[in-house]
Amino acid sequence: MRLRLIIAILTAATLGCAQTQNPTPPAPQFTADERTQIMDYWSQPGRYAITAPVDAQTKGLWQVRLSVKGSTWLQAYNRARKVSAPPTENAQPANDQQRTWETWVVAKLNRDRWEALQAAQDANEKVLGTRLPAPDKSTPATEPPRPGPIPDALYALAGNPPKFAEAVVPMERDVTFEDITLSYQDNIRLSNPRYAYYRFAQGVNSEGVAVKEMPQERLDHLFQLAGVSDSEAKIMKAVSLLEGGFDAINTYDTGFVSVGFIQFASLKEGAGSLGTFMLDYKTASPDDFQHDLRQFGIDVTPSGVLDVLDLQTGAELTGPDAALKIIEDARLIAAFQRAGLKSDSFSAAQIRSAKSQFYPGDDNVNIIVGSKTITGKVSDFIKSEAGMATLMDRKVNTGKLDPFNSVIADVANQAGIANIGDLASHEMEIVQRMKYRKNYLEDSTLTQPSGTPAKANKRRKRGAN
Repeated sequence: MRLRLIIAILTAATLGCAQTQNPTPPAPQFTADERTQIMDYWSQPGRYAITAPVDAQTKGLWQVRLSVKGSTWLQAYNRARKVSAPPTENAQPANDQQRTWETWVVAKLNRDRWEALQAAQDANEKVLGTRLPAPDKSTPATEPPRPGPIPDALYALAGNPPKFAEAVVPMERDVTFEDITLSYQDNIRLSNPRYAYYRFAQGVNSEGVAVKEMPQERLDHLFQLAGVSDSEAKIMKAVSLLEGGFDAINTYDTGFVSVGFIQFASLKEGAGSLGTFMLDYKTASPDDFQHDLRQFGIDVTPSGVLDVLDLQTGAELTGPDAALKIIEDARLIAAFQRAGLKSDSFSAAQIRSAKSQFYPGDDNVNIIVGSKTITGKVSDFIKSEAGMATLMDRKVNTGKLDPFNSVIADVANQAGIANIGDLASHEMEIVQRMKYRKNYLEDSTLTQPSGTPAKANKRRKRGAN
């Protein structure tokens, strides 16, 4: 009797744990009728076409591309040797041993790209009768030497690297709405042959209509519609030049699904800043959200998680599955780009969400100076537009302000700062040390910190000595 009771208790506990580990899935965002209507829309002839690359006659069917596995290894290699750089740059070696590793990695990269070029040319010659593509600046024109055995310490640190390049056939993906046709090519050709963030060969991208190329009247209208100040508008415009237009999209890198002039990203969880933006937009403008996204099979849950339809089966996917489906099916990402091109409401919502998520002015600051804790906000001492743009650049690209707190703590301790506002007189040095992808101290369209770079550098050097 006692044994049966113990078994019953354990069974109940196990079931309870199972229920805790398997939470109830989110409620469907689409009704059965809506799923049918959306599937019928996308099944109409001519809506979606996947064809051979349009540049096949000049670049070949088979072309050389960075491999996803190679890119993934390169990121792991950077992390293992504890070096970093902005995504547009290559991380530099930190010591003599790493310089030896770099020599081997570069030799392997050159050899892999040359071998991929030979494979592409051989395949194109059989099909097209000509040896395409021609080598470019990222691929050796003549056979490079083999790299030789991998250094033992490099192998122990980062593992066995795959091929860094391969011959692939990029495919054209054309998506047709009533009012526009959008075209993409997968297997993205990257300008940096060792880009460390490439993850999806089927992903696509478009930088859209750059903010700097948009008519000033239209830009002013959108920022006024969003309700931001003139100064905030200048800062966001400056940062957006590194990202894209309101219609920019990207589904090939570690952001998973990225959209808009600040590149709101879903990340692998299928939520992120993109989910927050979508929820903000749906809450503030439900009719516009329906017209721009939902009618094409794209929604967001009440908790800010992406929710999309599989346009083939009608299944409703959320979170990571939704992000992967958008990457796989260009029709879904095309709906975002169409909205960026056609909808003022969608673009203004991006601006509002960019301010609430990434504008650093109201971010809290908490540092220790001597034995005293000093608190405040970024706007208490970062007064210039160049300073705000510098910080926003980091926050947009990395999701945080690091190493901001350590920088201002260092400056404050060297200068004996008593309160947070006193850091304003050291803004130039702080901004210099926080520079990331672009030097906004050279941007004449933005207000600048007081002081000069030379004085700031001299003070920092004297403090370090």
